[in-house]
Amino acid sequence: MSEDEFDLLDELYFVQSYDYLKKELDWEDEKLLLILQKLADKEWINCFFGPDEEVFDDPDIANHGKTYFYLASKKGLLAHNAS
Repeated sequence: MSEDEFDLLDELYFVQSYDYLKKELDWEDEKLLLILQKLADKEWINCFFGPDEEVFDDPDIANHGKTYFYLASKKGLLAHNAS
């Protein structure tokens, strides 16, 4: 797990909006979207259309990532806590 992946997962113990993550991590959009995609590919995060509506198909983070909400998955929490 990279340091960036660790830092991002650290913010996802609760459902968080893209804007919250951008503010807290102070990363450029390109970097944040890239790390979110990497975490989604590893199944370490779950994506949501809103706080209670999960994206069940492959999330289109490149095009819609700024509108999604995010939460660490069980697999992601286990990886985060093992680091």
